[in-house]
Amino acid sequence: MKATRIRLTLLKDIRRDHWLYIMALPGILYFILFKYWPMGGVIIAFQNFQPFTGFFGSEWVGLKHFHRLFTDPDFSMLLRNTLMLSFYQLVFAFPAPIILSLMLNELRREWFKRWVQTLVYIPHFMSWVVVVAMFFVIFESEQSVFQSLLATLGLQKFSIMMNPDFFRPMYILQVIWRDSGWGTVIYLAALAAISPELYEAAKIDGAGRFRQIWHITLPGIRSTIVILLLLKISDILETSFDHVFNIVNSLTRDVGEVFDTYVYRVGLVDGQLSYATSVGLFKGVVGLILVVSANWLVKKSGEEGLY
Repeated sequence: MKATRIRLTLLKDIRRDHWLYIMALPGILYFILFKYWPMGGVIIAFQNFQPFTGFFGSEWVGLKHFHRLFTDPDFSMLLRNTLMLSFYQLVFAFPAPIILSLMLNELRREWFKRWVQTLVYIPHFMSWVVVVAMFFVIFESEQSVFQSLLATLGLQKFSIMMNPDFFRPMYILQVIWRDSGWGTVIYLAALAAISPELYEAAKIDGAGRFRQIWHITLPGIRSTIVILLLLKISDILETSFDHVFNIVNSLTRDVGEVFDTYVYRVGLVDGQLSYATSVGLFKGVVGLILVVSANWLVKKSGEEGLY
């Protein structure tokens, strides 16, 4: 009886909000077709998969590929590089849109604020191929601004993007430049929900702009920051393949090769599909553990988690 009542309530809600469900349908189909349906393919991580024999005709090898992954000499390098790039993103790239949003929120001339917003949004719509090419033109080409500046100062020219010491700073700089403006969209929406009366009361009490930001603005967007931080933690082993693939080269491989580019190299280039799938499955399991653990800690601290 209870199940029947729940089913009738669900059908009633669907009929009432049918247009909302229709609008959500493309997104739902996307996740079903490209996220959930391919999950069945992880079975080949436990097989010596051969495309011609299929899932059920390939030889079962158990945990062989995982043993190979954890004993591979490249595993420590891949883990170190991936964690370092993710750590630098958390420390430098994650706070960048928050700081930029706070700065934009302080602008009082609306036309100037809209102009700056548009200006910082534009890089997000460029592909990583274009972004890396632009940085190459700025720093690497013979007539680049950077190389010309070195010549003007009487310094010896050197390559930045071919130097392993500069790979990670260059990677983070490109992430900040491209994505910080787009990240402000969410934070500015959260800032718009803060009541102006709070700021008026703070002014009456003699609070300056910095104290208003610290005691009103940041607490007002704290839940948004926490949710986005949880999502970022879940992707700690997930680096942008397009970005790393275009910026890494043979000279910077020791500091730039990550799991994503490694999967491409061993899976698509070398044809080791089962082994590449085991690497991807390892990443997915670690990401799941991290997001569940982080969500539990956040809820224990009194904040609202993802679920």
